[in-house]
Amino acid sequence: MSRLRRIHSTFLAALRAFVRRKTAVFFTFFFPILIILIFGALVRTQPTGGLFAREPAYYIPGYLGVVVVFTPLSRVGSTIARHRDGNRFEKLATTPLRRWEWLLAHTLVNVAIIGLAALILFVLVLGVTGANVVVGPRLLVLVPLVAAGVALFCGLGAIIGRVASSQDGVIAVSNAVAFPVWVLSETFVPPSMLPTWFRSVTAFSPLTYFSRGVRAAATGTDPTVAVLVLAALSLAVFVVGALAVPRTE
Repeated sequence: MSRLRRIHSTFLAALRAFVRRKTAVFFTFFFPILIILIFGALVRTQPTGGLFAREPAYYIPGYLGVVVVFTPLSRVGSTIARHRDGNRFEKLATTPLRRWEWLLAHTLVNVAIIGLAALILFVLVLGVTGANVVVGPRLLVLVPLVAAGVALFCGLGAIIGRVASSQDGVIAVSNAVAFPVWVLSETFVPPSMLPTWFRSVTAFSPLTYFSRGVRAAATGTDPTVAVLVLAALSLAVFVVGALAVPRTE
């Protein structure tokens, strides 16, 4: 079997597993919609001050970040933990499938599903919150930004899946990592509201560059730097994640 067929077969198997899990579908598609309806339609922005004091378009990276961070992080991590408990990697070790091919197939599944979810959320944000974006070629940069962000957190999920001792442990660690990253990476909390010493910390969060890139694309400014930084981080984390995929455990 060729490498392409191995990846394709693993992709189809991972896609079927994803679709069959109702909880995964709910948290990927419907949970972010609830967040948009609560914060975008009910709370709304408050120009007089407070947490949501910016214009609605400022929070687009935060809404998209829900699916870019949470879903791949928990899905890939819990899949590795589940495969390990069932000795699936013992069986995979007897096949030509390599660890990076396995992670690539699962990453592609997440990119496809989360890309669809991100598109739905983006349209919903524009319709519900009244956010204004600059329609132009730079808006297409959202596609590689979402793909790179998903790939990065798939790699990080693989690392968590290798380190955590159980599926419950994966979920706990994933949530402990995802929530502060999601909120504090120039998404919902502007840097000006953070302590001065903490602002430099956000530069270490990969989601910060996702936020800057999405915001630049939505406002028609140049997102090149953010895209390049996020792509480099995604490649590095993906390589480490591929090495972390168990071989025979």
